[in-house]
Amino acid sequence: MPQDSLYINNKAAAKHTYDAIVIGTGMSGGWAMKELTEKGLTVLALERGQNIEHIKDYTTASLSRWDMPHRGKLTEEYIKANPILVRSGVVDGATTNMFIPDNLHPYVQDKPFDWIRGYQVGGRSLMWGRWTQRWGEADFEANAKEGVGIDWPIRYQELATWYSYVEKFAGIAGNKDGLAQVPDGEFLPPFEMNNFEKLVKEKIETNFPGRNLIISRTANLTQPTEIHTSLGRGQCQARDLCSRGCPFGAYFSTQSATLPAARKTGLLTLKTGAVVHSIIYDEKKQRAAGVRVIDAVTKEITEYYAKIIFLNAGSINSNLLLLHSTSTRFPNGLGNDSGTLGKYIMTHNYRVRASGVLEGMPDSYYAGRRPNGVYMPRFRNFGSDKQNNFTRGYALACSSYRQGWTRGNGMDEIGIELKDKLEQPGPWVFFGTAMGEMLPYEDNRVWLDKDKKDDWGIPLLHADVHWHDNENLMAKDALEQMQEMFDKAGLKEIKSEDNQQAPGKDIHEMGGCRMGHDPKDSMLNKWNQLHTVKNVFVTDGACMTSSACQNPSLTYMAITARAADYAVSEMKKGNL
Repeated sequence: MPQDSLYINNKAAAKHTYDAIVIGTGMSGGWAMKELTEKGLTVLALERGQNIEHIKDYTTASLSRWDMPHRGKLTEEYIKANPILVRSGVVDGATTNMFIPDNLHPYVQDKPFDWIRGYQVGGRSLMWGRWTQRWGEADFEANAKEGVGIDWPIRYQELATWYSYVEKFAGIAGNKDGLAQVPDGEFLPPFEMNNFEKLVKEKIETNFPGRNLIISRTANLTQPTEIHTSLGRGQCQARDLCSRGCPFGAYFSTQSATLPAARKTGLLTLKTGAVVHSIIYDEKKQRAAGVRVIDAVTKEITEYYAKIIFLNAGSINSNLLLLHSTSTRFPNGLGNDSGTLGKYIMTHNYRVRASGVLEGMPDSYYAGRRPNGVYMPRFRNFGSDKQNNFTRGYALACSSYRQGWTRGNGMDEIGIELKDKLEQPGPWVFFGTAMGEMLPYEDNRVWLDKDKKDDWGIPLLHADVHWHDNENLMAKDALEQMQEMFDKAGLKEIKSEDNQQAPGKDIHEMGGCRMGHDPKDSMLNKWNQLHTVKNVFVTDGACMTSSACQNPSLTYMAITARAADYAVSEMKKGNL
């Protein structure tokens, strides 16, 4: 449906005006809602998907496998209909309601790129991995020092207090490890490594000085504080069923934390089924006036107005929305004077993995199902480690377990003998996945199709994102290093692979609307404002100038809280 033929609800100006509009209710959108309402603004939050109510709608949270159809596995029909989603490896029969099927919002893959989405209140904050390492000084300085991409307009010290702020509210369990790659933060008591992990840690750190295996920092409450209990959040029960929604509110999500905090203020209006068509630009005032919204079901179009707009639709969708927000002033997308909008898309390289078995420690086991693993922060091209054939580095996300009843496949015993054998745990297994940094490349980009449109009349998105030589060389090194470290740790039957998976499967897409110093080569300033449309802020992954190799969500939270604080301050000064 062409923009010039849209039906406009002209009553919207009188009925639908707020201090702020937040587009998207996921990880960063939830923080925008919380911060802006707590600072006294009336906020309209727009979510294109369904409402998922905390606890009530976590319908599979307490079910055992045998209580669910197909024992919680995906059907062949579902797998056949959703090849992109299924490749992510994070959806199963207990979580299909939190992911959109492939056909609901299609896109064009000019090169293979897996775009995994959750369209509901809470977005992907409901099913994220919860690993929450801070970025360090080196991550914000690397572009400038290496002449890669453009310089970040902020440094770690400018974000450090905001990391602390969001960590206290979210509830992050972890150790103070004293590592510059992942600076220490405001932590709850950590989960404990099991005996096998402690052994692997000792062996690796002895044989490879400078490589540290630590318990991963995770957004699960090990010891709730008053901040958490006041919102109805409780202690993690170590069930490791987080992706189904947590009825205890023990892991951080929009539903468990930021949404109830925003609702407490009485200043939040939440609208679901609201597909944002575009941001409206006022040519005379040279600012954004509001947003144009299509009802997901009726297709009715309504305009909403506000003094400031926070765009938090998810990295790729935020790019799509800005590209589609055209006007006489911005024919190529809102704020896109630099021509960089939709370019420099990044993701993380999860192609490489390895595992090994230890036949020893037969008397050791563990209690519960800890919801996190162990983590080796970046060691390549850090400190004294210098590599000549690639820049930046990778982290290792690891886990361990004792093989259990699944060993029944291929066993010769039957009856009582088989049952008795299955009751005995098998050998210890250690598993690792490399998470490599992707550099910002201009040819990794998204753009809008000129002819094809979705069910709401919005052009389909094209994605052309691919690995370059630096990522390929890094993956090769990660494979070699994991093999060597696992061998020195005494593991046997070491298996490793580079599965050559396409970008996007990691679900860490970033960039396209990057921060920078200069409007000529970036979209956003140091406060996440569009350089040329000062009342629009973009604080989700689209704003990232580089990707580092840490899980990015904690950084999105800190950036959003910082930008919201600045936006309200500027409003009070009359600058917005």
